[in-house]
Amino acid sequence: MDAKPKALNEELVRGLADTGPVVMINLVRLRERSKDGDGSGWDAYVRYSQAFLPLLKACGGVILWGGKPEGLAYGDLGDVRWDYVVLVRYPSRADFLRTVTSDAYAQANVERENGVEDHVILSATETYSKFQASPRP
Repeated sequence: MDAKPKALNEELVRGLADTGPVVMINLVRLRERSKDGDGSGWDAYVRYSQAFLPLLKACGGVILWGGKPEGLAYGDLGDVRWDYVVLVRYPSRADFLRTVTSDAYAQANVERENGVEDHVILSATETYSKFQASPRP
C-alpha cells in the first residue's frame, strides 16, 4: 500500500526550516456520499479521524481546534466552499512527514479519500502560541 497521500508536497515540506512546532491548517470539502458507499462523506471522515488520532498522539501532535465554517467574514473565496477546518499542531515538520508517510497512516487515509472531495493543508510556522512546546515522545 502506498503510504504517501496523493497530493502530499513532501519536497516543499522537507525544504522548509524545521526548528520547532508547526501547525497544519486543514481545509476540508466533503463528498455528499462516501466514495465506498458507506454513509456520508462526513461519516468516512469521522472513521479516518478515529484511526488517525492514535498516530497523531504517538508523534506528540495535538488537534488544537476543529470546526465548521459558517460564512465568509472577510475577503473573497470565489466559488470555493470548505465544510470543515482543523488546526493540527505537530512537534516538528519531520514528525508530520513521518506520520503521513507511514503504513499505518496509509490504512487510515483510505477513509479520508472516501470522504473528502478536496483537502488543502497549509503548513504554518508557529510564531506565537499560548501552548508550550510539546515534549518529544
